[in-house]
Amino acid sequence: MQKRRFIISGGGSGGHIFPAIAIANALKQEVPDADILFVGAKGKMEMEKVPKAGYPIKGLWISGLQRSLTWKNLLFPIKLVSSLWSARGIIKSFRPDVVIGVGGFASGPTLAMAARMGIPTLVQEQNSFPGLTNRWLAGKVNKICVAYPDMQQFFPAEKLIETGNPVRQDLEFQGSQEEARISLNLKSDQKTILVFGGSLGAGTLNEAMKSAYDLLQSSEIQVIWQVGKFYEQAYMRCETAKLDNVSAMVFIDDMAKAYAAADLVICRAGALTISEICLLGKPTILIPSPNVAEDHQTKNAKALTAVEAAMMIEDSRAGAVLMKEAIDLVHDAEKLQALGGRIKTLARPHATKDIVRVILNM
Repeated sequence: MQKRRFIISGGGSGGHIFPAIAIANALKQEVPDADILFVGAKGKMEMEKVPKAGYPIKGLWISGLQRSLTWKNLLFPIKLVSSLWSARGIIKSFRPDVVIGVGGFASGPTLAMAARMGIPTLVQEQNSFPGLTNRWLAGKVNKICVAYPDMQQFFPAEKLIETGNPVRQDLEFQGSQEEARISLNLKSDQKTILVFGGSLGAGTLNEAMKSAYDLLQSSEIQVIWQVGKFYEQAYMRCETAKLDNVSAMVFIDDMAKAYAAADLVICRAGALTISEICLLGKPTILIPSPNVAEDHQTKNAKALTAVEAAMMIEDSRAGAVLMKEAIDLVHDAEKLQALGGRIKTLARPHATKDIVRVILNM
């Protein structure tokens, strides 16, 4: 029997890359001898992360349209034509059975060309408000796997399959909350808040932590604070980071332990992060980033707040009120339990397997 071959295309951020890798890993579990090739955008994060995960990747010369008037937009048509041509060569050479797009610049030309060549195509949309690339591809692809209900306002209803988002397989800590805290050099019996803004960090969350020095110094809680690579110089040496009850770090290597140790999570509202906290049932305060396309993080957060499964604080207010509200909440056991219970009901633990089943049926 001929080896089955799959192309997975997209990236630009961890929110696209990690689901793509989760899909690839699940495909390998189901079809161990499958050949999987990634197609990304040259110079983007996927060109580093995908090879580290053990998969080959080819890069296209492509970037998105800038929303402001800039000379860079003049290059877009040239890049698009170049990428369509390159994608055609990659597809013709690799001969995939199915081409999967996860959003991001590279998935546009790759899936558009695969569809034109008559190859089965599938898009996996992580957000409650789809990105421009996936909306553009909607009429061209065969199937669209989504994480939220009521997506027919963006995509053809007959193509939609509600699966949820793929999440990393190593998220659940095999031990108690106390054990997780001890292994992170924290007090085992103290209320714990986890604050993180993704691998690069989030300026608003960091500023809220920095300005909460007096509040944190006098409180009976402890905080795990991921500053992020981009903000290392600005915050790792600040007075808040030196507090005994604050464990500040540039990057959290073991998110399973950090999640397990926390009574309350404070984070951005990226689709992947939301899928993780739903799966783990963590009470959460979401601070949507205002710096993302079409404000999709606010829409993601509102999908949870609408069913009282999380709290949300606008980015513009977070600096002033975030840590005060977080400390009040972490001491409210009844509200924590209610939030954790409701967010857990939104989890889709079999999302990755369900997406793979759709791919293999194609």
